[in-house]
Amino acid sequence: MTMLRIRSRDGLERVSVDDEAHVTTVSQLKTLIQDQLQIPIHNQTLSTDRNLLLAKSPSEFLSFTDMTDPNLPLTSLNLSHGSILYLAYEGERTIRGGPAVTPAGSFGRKMTVEDLIARQMRVGRQETSHCDSVSFDRGCANAFQHYVNESLAFAVKRGGFMYGNVSEDGQVEVNFIYEPPQQGMENNLILMRDAVEEKRVDAIALGLGMRRVGFIFNQTVTQDKKEYTLSNVEVLLAAQLHAESELKEWVTAVVKLEINEDGGADVHFEAFQMSDICVRLFKEGWFETEIGSDDDPKLSKMKKEVVVGVKDLKEVDNDFFLVVVKILDHQGSLSCTFPIENRSIQTTMRALKTHLERAKSLPFVKRISDFHLLLFVAQFLDVSSDVPALAECVRLQSHVPEGYELLIESMAATS
Repeated sequence: MTMLRIRSRDGLERVSVDDEAHVTTVSQLKTLIQDQLQIPIHNQTLSTDRNLLLAKSPSEFLSFTDMTDPNLPLTSLNLSHGSILYLAYEGERTIRGGPAVTPAGSFGRKMTVEDLIARQMRVGRQETSHCDSVSFDRGCANAFQHYVNESLAFAVKRGGFMYGNVSEDGQVEVNFIYEPPQQGMENNLILMRDAVEEKRVDAIALGLGMRRVGFIFNQTVTQDKKEYTLSNVEVLLAAQLHAESELKEWVTAVVKLEINEDGGADVHFEAFQMSDICVRLFKEGWFETEIGSDDDPKLSKMKKEVVVGVKDLKEVDNDFFLVVVKILDHQGSLSCTFPIENRSIQTTMRALKTHLERAKSLPFVKRISDFHLLLFVAQFLDVSSDVPALAECVRLQSHVPEGYELLIESMAATS
């Protein structure tokens, strides 16, 4: 038994074709549609072009001619089990014992293709990302991977928001990573977002001429043995943050430890964009957000069926949602030597003093050209004026007003 899917103004319906009935032409298919969908043959206009559903009158139906020949072999249309055809018709009909429907539909208006497609979401691979590449500042990338490797031993997860720039041709540049308060576990990462601190971060980014461009996290060493690129839990978090950003070039980066051919361990960076359909599915609430311990981590569960290939499924392979992004590196203007926020050891005034003394031969603006230092100092400044002004000095590498310099030096002296 072969099943063809027929999409009309009434939604998606199925026509069963008995393989022994030798239905081989358009005429024979129309007879089946008449028998199973109660649409007279003379009222049917069939096409493989979905734009047929936008036609508003029989005169417009006539422009779709690919299936007007009644003797046309179905084999020439490359139809197979699960294929979709589009159907337009005039008048009323009864849908398999249901109420009669009219061209206006049950909501009093003619349905568009978008209305129909929304009834059954199609998931496929997105071949091209919205960003051409992502380039990491070597210092901030090394500081992140060094911590998850040396301090956490890839035993638990760690994440951070990436800040930088997006060029007109879609190249993403990451110049610093902000690590929010969080709880990392072996298979999950819980972000405990601090709105006040994030406001300071965004004020610094504003002064530096940068913005939030993505999220980075590490997978744990036990995940190296799993057969997936991102787990369903990771897909949910990545889709949530991508949707929240409203940035089409948003990048999700993954740091992982892999065993090489010699039995040693290598740290690898990978970068992706969550596909457009993934972000849309998240925004529209299609994802099941409750994930059980017995659920397959390489599959994302949906609340309703989606179309994957020719199948209607409620579980989607996570790889369908990932678009690979090329990785580059560069040397940015910010250092990354000041203690990083929200880690196991709390940053103190002594750390500020040590940092400033270490670079005391440099101009003051050079000594404070570190995002993490700026974030530490920002808690003692006005977030709407002082913070972006100080960060702008760093961006321009210009003279720091004496008031800011005295304040920072006095803070360091209190240690």
